[in-house]
Amino acid sequence: MLVDHDIKGFLDELASSSPTPGGGSVAALSGALGTALISMACRLTVGKKGYENVEGDISKILAEADEVRDEFVKLIDLDAEAFGSIIDAYKLPKETDEEKNIRTEAIQAETRKATLIPLRVVELSVKMLSLAREAGENCNKNVISDIGVAASMLNAAVDSAWFNVEINLAGISDVNFIEEITERGELLLDEVEELFEAVIEIADSRIG
Repeated sequence: MLVDHDIKGFLDELASSSPTPGGGSVAALSGALGTALISMACRLTVGKKGYENVEGDISKILAEADEVRDEFVKLIDLDAEAFGSIIDAYKLPKETDEEKNIRTEAIQAETRKATLIPLRVVELSVKMLSLAREAGENCNKNVISDIGVAASMLNAAVDSAWFNVEINLAGISDVNFIEEITERGELLLDEVEELFEAVIEIADSRIG
């Protein structure tokens, strides 16, 4: 599993000629990194003098961030596995018309599944950007720059994951599926822009 590598091992594999891990796994990793920073900021707030009145809210954010980080970590490997399944579908026999039909449907099915993984990265990143905004307003002022970095990583996760959604949609023939995913994505992307700007504004105001 990719997540069992140390950092250097993961980067070496990423830089290799193997198509996996690729951009989708990096998107999920970016989300995990941003989420981990939110958890850190929360842990450096809970129990600190002067933040007693927000401890309950920060503890809730912490619990949710830890849970979401675990899902991001799973998505790192799931993205690579999904690409492998698409490649396997392309390798199916195509000598007869029946085989061609089976192969085509398998490719389409695996590509649809693969599309949902980066879309999930986008969804989770939106969720964490919302929590980053809340954490940024209430967390220990000494770690507010880390909230800014967290927001930047989550924003990068969204941009990176959406590239993968788009390239998968380009290989799908199901118009209804394309429209559904595109509509969901556009709503999420609009939300991301608003949330990211809000978190950065909060971070800047508390640094100054």
